[in-house]
Amino acid sequence: MSPFGKNWMQTSTLQAAFLAVVFVGHQSAPSRGEDWPRFRGPTGLGYTEEMNLPVTWGGKDNNNVLWKAPLKGEGHASPIVCHNLVFVCTAYWPPTVGERQKVIPEHHVTCCQASDGKMLWDRLIPPGPWLRTDFRSGPGGGYAAPTPTTDGKLVYCAFGSSVIAALNYQGEIVWRKEIIPYTFDVTLGSSPILYENTLILFCAMSRSANSKVLAFDKATGKVAWEQKLPDTSFGHSTPVIIQVNGKPQLLILASGMKVTGNALQSLNPANGEQLWWCRGAGDAATPAYGSGVIYFDSGRGGLGVAVDPSGSGDVSKTHVKWTINNVPEGIGSPIIVDKYVYRLHTRGILKCWELATGKQVYAERLEGISTTWASPIADPQGRLFFANAGKSYVVKTGPEYRVLAINDLGDGNHPSPAVANRRLFLVGMKNLYCIGNPD
Repeated sequence: MSPFGKNWMQTSTLQAAFLAVVFVGHQSAPSRGEDWPRFRGPTGLGYTEEMNLPVTWGGKDNNNVLWKAPLKGEGHASPIVCHNLVFVCTAYWPPTVGERQKVIPEHHVTCCQASDGKMLWDRLIPPGPWLRTDFRSGPGGGYAAPTPTTDGKLVYCAFGSSVIAALNYQGEIVWRKEIIPYTFDVTLGSSPILYENTLILFCAMSRSANSKVLAFDKATGKVAWEQKLPDTSFGHSTPVIIQVNGKPQLLILASGMKVTGNALQSLNPANGEQLWWCRGAGDAATPAYGSGVIYFDSGRGGLGVAVDPSGSGDVSKTHVKWTINNVPEGIGSPIIVDKYVYRLHTRGILKCWELATGKQVYAERLEGISTTWASPIADPQGRLFFANAGKSYVVKTGPEYRVLAINDLGDGNHPSPAVANRRLFLVGMKNLYCIGNPD
């Protein structure tokens, strides 16, 4: 029996195996357990099958810091790992730039060896047309918010100037497209994901008439299909693909920081056809899924909803399991492990709810944690990693709150961690870090 219990076997081992092997296999992506090919890992839900990850790191002795590599620029895109390579996206203004609001920064995609951090190449992506002036989205002015993804052959990246591109593993640009129109709110925050032969980008705009899901042919960049979403307001969450009754569903979440009748939508990832929709709110956070239940909220505070994804049409009155009316802000994503939902909120409050009922199990403060934007990961040994390059926490899963470790690298930033080959990869403001137990 897995340390996560029976439900973990159902929601993580089987789901991760199916999604990582079947879906990623269809994408011609590597199915090796040591790869982390997209935002929140192979399933997009924050689960890793890696055992014996380091629990402690950093401090005055740089405990378990195997290497660190300087970054050119900054951003809050998370790192990805494939074929012993780490890919990171950043934005960089040269020192000669006086007013950043008047200059689009350089868009960098960097490739390092996962074994030692050696830089192999640093490619500049020609920026898109959007000169941004609202830098509320943090490091890099929000130009480097989306996390890249890879199929083991090409690396796909998006930047806040409204551009998306594919590079080969030698750092050469294979194709590049501009996203027009670009009425995103503040920034392009959603990360691209892969399904079969397509690269999918969720474009939830501040001008709803421009909202859509785009699916590009991953080899050429040609639009394979487009689903317009004229009644979908802005959002920054990254879609996930789940398996329900033997069929894939693409979950997209956006409502413009208000409650709408279709905040969460399920689409057929093969063609964009709408399958069902549910009342709620969505903006920054990606939905969680486990034990046949989706949990979602805005990330900006407000309504939280648990819903059964087996319905069709408007499921708001037929398939909602429970709701919470006043979920506090939490930019990072929730995660479901076994019988519980875990949600980290602003000011470091970690809440645990029963998945079956929504009843609160505990609420505890992760004192001084550097960011609540980074999304957690869960391992098969019953550990939750609220990890970033600043002050981080490792917490035991289950109904009793127990802190296993508090770590600090002194380089706090918002990116979520990547996991590969028993190591953690963390993006700070200055450096990329590799954390691992000594061999």
